[in-house]
Amino acid sequence: MLKRPASLLPLLKITVDQLILEFDQIGEARRKLLQELSDFVHEKSKTGQKVILNFICTHNSRRSHIAQLWAQASAHYFNIDNVACFSGGTEATAFNPRAVKAMQDVGFNILKISEGDNPRYEVKFSSEGPPVISFSKKYDDPFNSNKDFAAIMTCSHADENCPLVFGASTRIAITFDDPKDFDGTPLEETKYHERVLQIGREMLFVFSLLVK
Repeated sequence: MLKRPASLLPLLKITVDQLILEFDQIGEARRKLLQELSDFVHEKSKTGQKVILNFICTHNSRRSHIAQLWAQASAHYFNIDNVACFSGGTEATAFNPRAVKAMQDVGFNILKISEGDNPRYEVKFSSEGPPVISFSKKYDDPFNSNKDFAAIMTCSHADENCPLVFGASTRIAITFDDPKDFDGTPLEETKYHERVLQIGREMLFVFSLLVK
């Protein structure tokens, strides 16, 4: 018997319902990459192992955070248990405020809990369970789980310049265009929103493949 989808925060649920209707926007080549990630989750899950996903981008400021949070929310929504999602970079900067706002706009509840150059945030996608703690870090930071994980490369620069990700049992390049390219332009808000929706759509698709 299929489990009912888990609860999400109200605005986020509206966003998710719409994105699920848009899976036909995902092209065939893209689906093959997403299937690789889904297969990794499936193989770990069927043997009762913890599923660890680490989304990696050069500065761990935008795409890797967005993908991490969407993946964790998607696993929750489709009742795929024992999934832990992290993010990191080849260097640490900060979770970019534009990306934070774009995630808030689609329904994530994000609260800044520390100040400074690299603040920490509590992120909620449901009233159930603890929040995700988000801040910029290197991919091998002790905060992350650094053994037997899938390294998902979310930007081409990190994929090309980080040939070896220590501790990863598999590596999948699911890269996204950088909304940073539009910072300070009239298209800034539109492009961040587009990227948040694209990443959300694709992470929901990954976990939807695991629902029988």
